[in-house]
Amino acid sequence: MDSETQIALLRQGVVAWNEWRIKHASIKPKLGSAALDAAELTGVDLSGAILADASLRYADLGGGDLSGTFLYKANLNHANLENANLSGSNLGRASLYMACLSGSDLSGASCHRANLCEADLRGANLSRADLTMSNLVEADLSGADLTGCQIYGISAWGLKLSEDTKQQNLVITPPSEPEVTVDNIEVAQLVYLLLHNENIRNVIDTIGRKGVLLLGRFTDGRIAVLERLREELRKRGFLPIVFNFDKPETKDFTETVKLLAGLSHFVIVDITNPRSAPLELQATVPNCMVPFVPILEEGEEPFAMLADLWRKHQEWVFEPIAYPSVDRLVEVFDVEIVRPAQAKFAALLARKAQELPVRRI
Repeated sequence: MDSETQIALLRQGVVAWNEWRIKHASIKPKLGSAALDAAELTGVDLSGAILADASLRYADLGGGDLSGTFLYKANLNHANLENANLSGSNLGRASLYMACLSGSDLSGASCHRANLCEADLRGANLSRADLTMSNLVEADLSGADLTGCQIYGISAWGLKLSEDTKQQNLVITPPSEPEVTVDNIEVAQLVYLLLHNENIRNVIDTIGRKGVLLLGRFTDGRIAVLERLREELRKRGFLPIVFNFDKPETKDFTETVKLLAGLSHFVIVDITNPRSAPLELQATVPNCMVPFVPILEEGEEPFAMLADLWRKHQEWVFEPIAYPSVDRLVEVFDVEIVRPAQAKFAALLARKAQELPVRRI
């Protein structure tokens, strides 16, 4: 069946179309450039279909299965996609202006450069979606799940968020750089701006800071440490910021680490089997007067230059904490890490506020 025949069949209605899909499950529908404005397609099965450049303005696709659908550059302005399954779909450069996507599943979808301006995404599942360079101006994300989204370069003015909007592990850096993640889409924009604009760094210096920077090599074998520490910090009202050194090292990231450390309440650095951390700490610790708490897995030894850093800057560099297990580390988290770091932060803050005395002779 050629493309035009398939489009004609779809226009006959959902019942006829879905029956055809069941009988011809192996066929991937080719509906590119189809004109389906205002089509009544509630509950339609368009899974895996090719709908590039299709026009679906004002179409009703509520409850439909569009998983894995290729909707590149499709026009879905004002379309109804409430409770639709769009998981794994490609919505690159698609336009969904004022579309209704409440309750929809967009997990793992590619929305690169998509227009979601004023879209209704209440309660939508956007976990692991690629939202890089997308337009989310005045979109409603109340109750949505954004866990693990890639949000580099998004436009997010006037977002509508709620207390139950999940915003964990948002990736704010492009794929070519080590991942920097934060837990708030609005904070994400600020952090990225700060990474690229030295002139506004001093503005945030007087603001009460809740950020905690986590440094280390978080490979598959050590990801459990990262996840547990992130979760414990969140429970205590902190904003975990992660810099993962286990990425291709194509440039010097010292300035990035210095900036993130300077914004943080304190820094936890996992020095177990380090690669870049020693060099970054050697450049960062002398210039960032914030508490640094080194941790390492029991049985490992601290890298050699850490002792020198501690001797010279022990006012804000703690002795390394060797932990036998993640559970034990969490068990003593408040006593050994959080409270001492907070006390040190307060002492350092008071020291920074001291006026320089003048000796008069």
